[in-house]
Amino acid sequence: MRDDGKWSPNQRLLIFGEQCPLVDHPKGKGLTPYQGKKRCFGEYECSKCKRKWTSGNSWADMGQECIKCHINIYPYKQSPLEKPDGLDVSDPRKEHPQHLCEKCMVLGYYCRRVQ
Repeated sequence: MRDDGKWSPNQRLLIFGEQCPLVDHPKGKGLTPYQGKKRCFGEYECSKCKRKWTSGNSWADMGQECIKCHINIYPYKQSPLEKPDGLDVSDPRKEHPQHLCEKCMVLGYYCRRVQ
């Protein structure tokens, strides 16, 4: 990742908040693959119950709570929201469960209000 927080071809990957042994990830650098300031698309898998979900409200170093296990899960994959034909499109009509979103809880309000 470049210093400006933009995506790079060699982005670092984390699986359940731990370093992936196949990808270089400097120690102490971030809890999520993306380290920029903008909202992005995230893919999650609960380490306890293996439930999978995706979210168009994924942020750097912020997790989402598994609705079944009630543990905070960091995304194992993140990508920009800019691809219009893939799964990584955010649907503004879909309700965002703010009570499960670490970013919303830290901010104290709906995370999509962040510009």
